[in-house]
Amino acid sequence: MDLNELLVFTRVVQAGSFTAAERIGARLLHRTTRKLGLTDAGRVYFERAAPIVSDIEQVDQAVAELQATPRGLLRVTAPLSFGLLGPMVASFLEQNPDVQIDLVCTDRVVNLVEEGFDVAVRAGALADSTLVARRLGMLRRVLVAAPTYRKQHPRPKSPTDLEKHPCITFGSVPTPTIWALQSGEKKVEVRISARLSANDMELMRDAARAGIGIALLPEHFCAEDFRKGRLKRELTEWCTPETPVQAVYPSARHLSPKVAAFVELLRQQFSAATSAAAR
Repeated sequence: MDLNELLVFTRVVQAGSFTAAERIGARLLHRTTRKLGLTDAGRVYFERAAPIVSDIEQVDQAVAELQATPRGLLRVTAPLSFGLLGPMVASFLEQNPDVQIDLVCTDRVVNLVEEGFDVAVRAGALADSTLVARRLGMLRRVLVAAPTYRKQHPRPKSPTDLEKHPCITFGSVPTPTIWALQSGEKKVEVRISARLSANDMELMRDAARAGIGIALLPEHFCAEDFRKGRLKRELTEWCTPETPVQAVYPSARHLSPKVAAFVELLRQQFSAATSAAAR
């Protein structure tokens, strides 16, 4: 018998109705005008088959429950210093108590399938691949400085004025002393003097708050500082070109509820956060 026939035979016995089930070379059932009965071979077969069918049903039920509600371990990878992700992860865990998250932050491009990750958050253009990508929103970096810095230095009036200011740069980019800025259709590259170079956005923001220099930071990352007056925009009409941010996962087929729910939360909250920062 194959599994379907095994299931049918078990159901026949349990329900007391008859169907042909004689694929193993022995008669398993006999029927009179009044009732259905088991042969000796059928009785032995049923005693062994019933637990197997029960185990299969329990597996099916467990899979169905897993597909209905987000649960289990969710493995996520994201870039270093991706400031928005912390509150989003906390919000997701609060909304989904049966999910646990393993978050690995790295600027290395992780192979999701080989390394066992469910989803990645990535910024910038994606290389061609078989992965599914869902757009979360757009990022841009803006020029910021603390009120204390502005009191001690003249305000820059054009991007080239930045060459005269001490600046705070992100040290892991290929050319940390060159800032590419745009205003509408106008584009310019400025060679700046790095007073501080670091590969940690929070450290850069802290240094900017302390008045060390002008920093180029993600707009959403500074939203709270703008509201509380800890940082101010410089050259408000200039910023970096927008960078797409995407959630990437191996396949859209049979997407588990935990991945689907996490990606949707990222999309909603990322959109809300970046829209609020731009206002």
